[in-house]
Amino acid sequence: MIWVNSLIKDYYTWLKSKTVVLPDENTEWTAIQTPFFGLYNDVIEMYAKKTGSKIILSDNGETFNNLDLVGTSLNRAGERRNIAERILLNYGVQLDGTELVIETTEQNFPQKKHNFLSAIMELNDLYVLSKSNVASIFKEDVRTYLDTQNIIYTPDFISKGSTGLEFMFDFQIAGKNSELVLKSFNTINKQTLSSFLFSWDDIKPVREKVSKKAVTAIAVLNDEEKPIKSEYLEALTSKGANYIIWSERNSEANLMKLKAA
Repeated sequence: MIWVNSLIKDYYTWLKSKTVVLPDENTEWTAIQTPFFGLYNDVIEMYAKKTGSKIILSDNGETFNNLDLVGTSLNRAGERRNIAERILLNYGVQLDGTELVIETTEQNFPQKKHNFLSAIMELNDLYVLSKSNVASIFKEDVRTYLDTQNIIYTPDFISKGSTGLEFMFDFQIAGKNSELVLKSFNTINKQTLSSFLFSWDDIKPVREKVSKKAVTAIAVLNDEEKPIKSEYLEALTSKGANYIIWSERNSEANLMKLKAA
């Protein structure tokens, strides 16, 4: 295994040669540029400050801010935030607003610096949640929202329509005299809107006959990345369906929609 030891030694030499320390004469902070790349193919940078016997490492809020820019916001409650908090807990990193911080001593500096860098790199990997997995993550955000409002619901509710087809809705809220079915949309377009309205129109008479309750559909629309087109809202209303725009989810009017059941 001598050849492996030689390669490991070369790797350590490379790490050291590619780690750049940039003291700032105007502040107490020193920038440490690492050889690892972030979201924009720029090097991951951390900042160090010594206060007495303590050393503070910070990312200056860059990790959370960069993720926010690529559409993976970690600043609100939900599954993404839960994942981020587990990562930080695993590496002993604290969150101060949007800034990552860890305290260490000279003796523990190597391990703490390694932990800090590892946390940043794992958080950067969450950018994938802005792509293929984000729809399921938004559904979990809606679930958290319902839980926060102490609303009892049935997840992944399946109902048969008048055509004999079965349709799944993300949540069903059953009341004494009425029933709500919810579908979450991280993004909505003409195709997904048409599919939702068709499924809603198909199950409504069947559900009302079976449950002997008034049944209403609610589309929960994520407007964090772009506003919802008014024509989509008008289409929902014209078909007797309701909607909740995510940024307005905590308004009294929207809470009343959920508690109408």
